Amino acid sequence: MRMENSPRAYARDVKTQSTDIWSRRITYVLTHFMRWFSGHWLLMANLAVAIYVGLPLLAPVLMHVGHERAARLIYLLFRPLCHQLPERSLFLYGARWTYSYNQLRQITGQSVPQRYMGNPQIGYKVAMCQRCVAIYLSMFCFGLLFAIVRKYLKPLPLKVLFATIVPLAIDGLGQLLGLWTSTWLSRTITGGLFGLGCIWFAYPYLERGMMEIQRETAKTLVQWEETR
Repeated sequence: MRMENSPRAYARDVKTQSTDIWSRRITYVLTHFMRWFSGHWLLMANLAVAIYVGLPLLAPVLMHVGHERAARLIYLLFRPLCHQLPERSLFLYGARWTYSYNQLRQITGQSVPQRYMGNPQIGYKVAMCQRCVAIYLSMFCFGLLFAIVRKYLKPLPLKVLFATIVPLAIDGLGQLLGLWTSTWLSRTITGGLFGLGCIWFAYPYLERGMMEIQRETAKTLVQWEETR
């Protein structure tokens, strides 16, 4: 019985050792990645926000230079993420930056569909509304600024964060209920204020967490090197 079980036990030991080696290798690679990411998280975050707000701004540029298929793909990608109403969006390469619904209807001579993208005379619509552009553009700008003040900036208190949300909520809700018509200026200011509040509240906490990850991964890698 002992001789018959010996090959099986040996096979199990080899399999266990092989599994342990691969587990250690994967852990080592992941630890290195977490250390790298925790040191470059702000760059990654700013890059992600830049792409998110940059693509909608690229859409009218592509329309203007004749790459309509690529532009339409961007409009399609952002359709579930924003209402894209032309009367609440910015226009590039036209006579004006913004148009009211009545102005667009008067110029085109017909009712304006929600997905209207523009033409060479009017200009081409940005693939996100004015408020969304203001939110994410301010997040990108303040994300860049955070790189300078990250070491000593404290998180925004919850009460102040709430105060940055209230103007946006009032402006948007009043528009929705038909109490007033928001303007491009009110959308830009309230959106920009909200973006600032989000970054000021979240990024200091992220910075603290990433610094802790850096310390812990550094200790783990040192211990790894000592036991090799």
